[in-house]
Amino acid sequence: MAKRLFDLVLAVTSLILLSPVLLVVSLAIKLDSRGSVLYRAERVGQGGKRFCMWKFRTMVAHADRVGPALTAGRDPRVTRVGRVLRRWKLDEIPQLLNVLRGEMSIVGPRPEAPCYVERYTPGQRRVLDAKPGLTGLTQIRFRHEEELLQNCADLEEEYVREIMPRKLTLDLEYIDNRSLILDLELCLRTALALFERGAPVPLQAEPSVSRGRNV
Repeated sequence: MAKRLFDLVLAVTSLILLSPVLLVVSLAIKLDSRGSVLYRAERVGQGGKRFCMWKFRTMVAHADRVGPALTAGRDPRVTRVGRVLRRWKLDEIPQLLNVLRGEMSIVGPRPEAPCYVERYTPGQRRVLDAKPGLTGLTQIRFRHEEELLQNCADLEEEYVREIMPRKLTLDLEYIDNRSLILDLELCLRTALALFERGAPVPLQAEPSVSRGRNV
């Protein structure tokens, strides 16, 4: 109950405060390229239930028809405005609507596409016990995922073999240690991470909750 109240208060407050940003971003997307302002992505939520996750569109219309599902650095399908939105994670703001609908939480495991959830092991499927989150351990740690993938010959293989298992390890660690205090801490870390510069952290150097909550 406390977590749901936390989600509702923060989502409503954020939508009100960010309403001018929503208007400016929507206008910029329409002026920059053809297509809808919002993009709907099918994701798997709590209990394995599928839902449509909302994002601001950052790629050309019908990008899924002309390239892979994954996006690596310097992907030509990403629009000029889209690159700015992705850099500052502004494309994620519409997910606050998913939070209001009860499909997502402010903090939680990152929602994954059905095609990847099908590859989870029985132990990894425990991540579906919690509502997916707009931010969390995985979202902070892998905020530079596109750069990590940009030199890979096979994006799909690299993601499934190297990145997805590490994401799930962090998400399961969050589930085992979740609390309102940790959620507040991760919200703060998310805000600070937006202003951090530098190259992506190597995959071998992974933060965790158990090691002093270095996320």
